[in-house]
Amino acid sequence: MTSDNPQLIQLVDDQGNIHSEVIDIPLDPSAVDDDGNIQLPKTLPVLPIRGAVMFPGTVMPLGVGRPKTLQMIKENLDKSKIIALVTQHEEDDEDPGPQDLYHVGTAVIVVKVQKEPDDTVSLLVHGLGRIKIRKYVQTEPYFVIEHEAVKEIPGSSNKKFHAGVEQLREQARQLIELAPHAPEQAIGVLLNIDSPSSLADFLAANLNLDVQQKQDLLEEADVAKRIRTVHRHVSAQLEILELQQKIQADVHSSIGEFQRKVFLREQLKAIQNELGEGNGGDQTLADIRKRLEEANPPQAVRDDAERELTRLDSIPPASPEYAMLLTYLELLVELPWNKSDKDNLDLDQARKILDRDHYGLDKVKRRLIEYLAVRKLNPNGPSPILCLVGPPGVGKTSLGQSVADALGRKFARMSFGGIRDEAEIRGHRRTYIGAMPGRIIQELRRAGTNNPVMMLDEVDKLGSDFRGDPASALLEVLDPRQNNAFVDRYLDLPFDLSKVIFICTANYLQNIPPALQDRMEVIDITGYTDNDKLQIAKRYLVPRQTKENGLYKSHCKWTIPAIRKTIEDYTREAGVRELERQIGAICRSVASKVAAGKRRSRKVFTIDPKAVVEYLGPEKYIREADSRVKTPGVAVGLAYTSVGGEILFIETTAYPGSGKITITGQLGDVMKESATTALSLFKSNADQFGYDLAALEKTDLHIHVPAGAVPKDGPSAGVSIFTSIVSLLLDIPVKPYLAMTGEITLRGLVLPIGGVKEKSLAACRAGIKTILIPKQNEREWEEIEPEVRQKCKFVFADNFNEVLEAAFDPRKFRKAIKK
Repeated sequence: MTSDNPQLIQLVDDQGNIHSEVIDIPLDPSAVDDDGNIQLPKTLPVLPIRGAVMFPGTVMPLGVGRPKTLQMIKENLDKSKIIALVTQHEEDDEDPGPQDLYHVGTAVIVVKVQKEPDDTVSLLVHGLGRIKIRKYVQTEPYFVIEHEAVKEIPGSSNKKFHAGVEQLREQARQLIELAPHAPEQAIGVLLNIDSPSSLADFLAANLNLDVQQKQDLLEEADVAKRIRTVHRHVSAQLEILELQQKIQADVHSSIGEFQRKVFLREQLKAIQNELGEGNGGDQTLADIRKRLEEANPPQAVRDDAERELTRLDSIPPASPEYAMLLTYLELLVELPWNKSDKDNLDLDQARKILDRDHYGLDKVKRRLIEYLAVRKLNPNGPSPILCLVGPPGVGKTSLGQSVADALGRKFARMSFGGIRDEAEIRGHRRTYIGAMPGRIIQELRRAGTNNPVMMLDEVDKLGSDFRGDPASALLEVLDPRQNNAFVDRYLDLPFDLSKVIFICTANYLQNIPPALQDRMEVIDITGYTDNDKLQIAKRYLVPRQTKENGLYKSHCKWTIPAIRKTIEDYTREAGVRELERQIGAICRSVASKVAAGKRRSRKVFTIDPKAVVEYLGPEKYIREADSRVKTPGVAVGLAYTSVGGEILFIETTAYPGSGKITITGQLGDVMKESATTALSLFKSNADQFGYDLAALEKTDLHIHVPAGAVPKDGPSAGVSIFTSIVSLLLDIPVKPYLAMTGEITLRGLVLPIGGVKEKSLAACRAGIKTILIPKQNEREWEEIEPEVRQKCKFVFADNFNEVLEAAFDPRKFRKAIKK
């Protein structure tokens, strides 16, 4: 074993900074043979070290204070200055045993010994070579071992290995140059090390690695692997130092820029003071404090505002945070914490206002009058949370403004159709740039009172995606037990929503989550009858369209038959939007004639049925319920959709085949199953109908529901499909002006269905005179519009025999069975 001189002591400290000194190591001449090789004794005393690893060819200062180690030094250094340094596993172990030491260490020569005043000893040792412990010769009072030298596997002599060594040397040079406290001679020592093994040990000893990583390098006998491992650590520490230098440079640059801005701001303040424009920030703070006193918020809000005002006072006005904080404080002082509108508790006046703006809607009007009555008796009672469910165009949205007028409150409206972001309800956190409060708080700010009538329009069309579920966020808003302390994320303070009257609207109740439905009082608004539409057109639509199109009453006069014709032949809807468009089209035609000067006399334009056809063209809708059922195999069904009730024509035909059934018309699975059930019911009762099943096995059936572009589903068409099949196979038409709805079972029972009111309205609009519904829906008969009950005859069926009795002429039916 040979020694490389000079040596560098502790190149890198725990923070990665090089601060060691380069010294020359004088070796003991007695330990060196004639060829310059150091002779190691067969046995060596052991000095356990902790928190460090000794490498061959390096120098390490040691402080010795343990009694056993001091005795070992006293008894052995006079004989031989060569000892073994072995690292112990646990740094805190004060009295390690043989099992507590690693099995590979380093033979060292003690270069210098110095006694300290506190009875400890300082050593300076130089690593000679790797040794492996064979056995412990002595364990008390200190360790003595037999050892063997670790034979290194030299690196390859190819170009790739040498290129890797030189790259390691170059990166190590860069590391030393970046280190702030490296001695000038360090790079010279690095460049003078020729042996790859010595280079790896030199760098491993001085890199900032933990004990286990260094011990692994000491135990690695393969020089090539040791070089690669050290290279990886050097690269990592070089990258860290380069990043630290970049961060330091950025910090110096930022500090310089900040100082420049501070200097410019001070100059700007001086200029503003000279111009008499100074103290703008102080004036802003004083204004906010004054408005805060006027808003009179709760104490918790006041305390939070004072904290933010103190912060704002210490922030430069040019800072982005200043603008964000000022916007937040302005929201706080503008919210109506304690400002309310006084309710109009005159019940007669409120009813007049509601009747003035809307025709019908008795349920909603009655509920609001009840609320006013309760409010009059108990001023601190909770506000109602209503949900108006009905088809489009029946006046749900416009009803909100009328409610606000009747109560004497402000009105706020929010459309929730297509909203998918939960932040629209709860707001954004103020940490984000461009953060805003939720729409609830924004509308309260605009309204200026804490008890407006707030309409949440189209709540059944809320969506959800990765940004959250707005419907779930509404659970707190619409819960009277929770909304007295609603916390918007932007506001981050509780706001009382219990005084707000929330009115939600929806077209289809099934699209609203059950938890949200449970928090609202649902009021069904059915479509209008023809008589309702006539009254609405006379009172509201005709006067409004006349005025909007620049006409006066002296320009045109509408007749009742003209309005009826427009309703019956040019509209087919539950509401009145299409009716208003058609009336508007006629008014525009009259306006064009008036504007062209064609009214040469004082005679007004009279709008009669003939004029309606002239202005609107041929009829758009024909009441075909009579003509289409004259053929066997056709029955009229009733359906309920999100836009109200509709009539459906069920058509069945037969042709030679193998007994198959084809179902078309874009029907859903449930409706297809109803068709299969209806056919099975007919087959099971074929004897009752006098029908030969053998003939049916040679016949294919095709069931079709027209309007194939519109998806259809549900079990309520089962009765209609069954009647259509019986009509075809017995070759007997269904009674005219008859429509039916109900679910059919294999036992022939007729089960109840939903949407009876909407379906009966649709049948009445289509000119149906007899409506067949399940017997179990008879309890809903009183809820059907009186006009519909007066115009249409209702038949309640409990089984298929009662259905057939109502659907067919009895004489023709018996004749068909006999035939």
